[in-house]
Amino acid sequence: MSFAQTVILAAFAGGTIFIGLPVGRLRGLSKAWQATLTTAAGGVILFLIYDVLSQAVEPVKMALDAARAGHDPARFAGYAATLGASVTVGLLGVTYVTSRMAARQAKGAPLAPTQIALGTAVGLGLHNFSEGLAIGQSAAIGATSFALILVIGFALHNATEGFAISAPLGQGERPSWRFLAGAGLVGGGPTFVGGVVGYSIVSPVLSILFLGLAAGALVFVFNEVMGVARRFSMPMVTGVALTIGLLAAFGTDFILSAAGS
Repeated sequence: MSFAQTVILAAFAGGTIFIGLPVGRLRGLSKAWQATLTTAAGGVILFLIYDVLSQAVEPVKMALDAARAGHDPARFAGYAATLGASVTVGLLGVTYVTSRMAARQAKGAPLAPTQIALGTAVGLGLHNFSEGLAIGQSAAIGATSFALILVIGFALHNATEGFAISAPLGQGERPSWRFLAGAGLVGGGPTFVGGVVGYSIVSPVLSILFLGLAAGALVFVFNEVMGVARRFSMPMVTGVALTIGLLAAFGTDFILSAAGS
């Protein structure tokens, strides 16, 4: 697969994130529907935390197995340190930035829906950069069929990720199309960038780094989304919605795994 074909496909995989973004402009929904959409997005984010950490830990575990067999223990130490540091920076970095943003508002005021949406987009963007790396690296080593399967799988996943960004925007002022487009670029654009970088550089450390950053950022976002969900004071509705979002995300992943992605 050529470089041009790779970056076009990576852009397509990231671009499907825009499919779910118009949900953020829906208005006139009942309190129950707002709670459902917000918490279902939390379920998708919870799955993504699991998914991202699973991908990040896999090469670390492989390096640990090699180290136990007496092969290159320094590689395991490097991978483990990269994962730990990146998760820490991802979580604390987003926490610091959003805390500064909140400090500019009324004292003690919760984060605005747009801030939560942007935080989600940042976390997903870091995750999608690592997905772009996988596409680019597979194409670079000649695994064309596998690269195409990854594109299809990631494109389907990104379509649901757009909903995770837009669901919290159902409250407050209706977001502009410009804001939604910007959030989509933040969340989906890194898939394209990752495809470019991955075609040129094959680096497990780079993948671990961005997966760890994504995991940390998504942990923060999940906490904020659930904070919003609790303010609806509808525990059964939000509990059911969280379960539906989580199971739907797992179901999509199982279907893609069965298809070979």
